[in-house]
Amino acid sequence: MFARLSICIMKSETIDEAMTLYKESVLPVVKLQRGFSGVNYLNDLKTGKMITITFWDTVENIIANEESGYYQDQLDKFKDIFTEPPLREVYEVGIHE
Repeated sequence: MFARLSICIMKSETIDEAMTLYKESVLPVVKLQRGFSGVNYLNDLKTGKMITITFWDTVENIIANEESGYYQDQLDKFKDIFTEPPLREVYEVGIHE
């Protein structure tokens, strides 16, 4: 299993807006992506930091997801919310319970 970590910074007053956008617009389509197996959505109300961790069966499916334009299309939905470009990292999951 692999995880894609996306770290995003926004104005703290937009956290609720971002969470609603993710829940209503991103979540329904990410569930349809090949190899997707789950997500954790974290936010910090004080700093405006949002972290999403999506779980995938293979790193190849993460790469294919990004190369298809899907990932960038989802980020574009937040272009008026993020205060800086998101950081993206991919990890192999060592323990998942």
